[in-house]
Amino acid sequence: MTQNRAKDNEISFLPFGNESQVITVGSLQVENRLDRVSLTGNLDITKDKLGLEKALELMGLLDGVVQSLQREDLSETIRYEPTSPIKNPFN
Repeated sequence: MTQNRAKDNEISFLPFGNESQVITVGSLQVENRLDRVSLTGNLDITKDKLGLEKALELMGLLDGVVQSLQREDLSETIRYEPTSPIKNPFN
C-alpha cells in the first residue's frame, strides 16, 4: 500500500477509490479501500498549532469521505466476506 502524509492538499485522496492508499495523520492511519475507509491507530490533537494542523488534516479527509458517501445510492449495510488464512510460503 502507498503511504503518505496528508498535508496542505498535497495528497490526492479519493475515498473508496483504490485498494492501495494509506494516509497518515500523526499516528492515525486512514486506509483507502473500494468498500470502506479504515482508521487505525491513535491521534493526539493537542491544544496548540500542531494540534490544529492535525485536526484540519483529519477533518479534510473525513469531509471527503462524507461527501463521497452522500453522492452514492447506499445500501443499508455492506457484507464483509470473511478472509481465510493462507499458508506462509516462506516457512
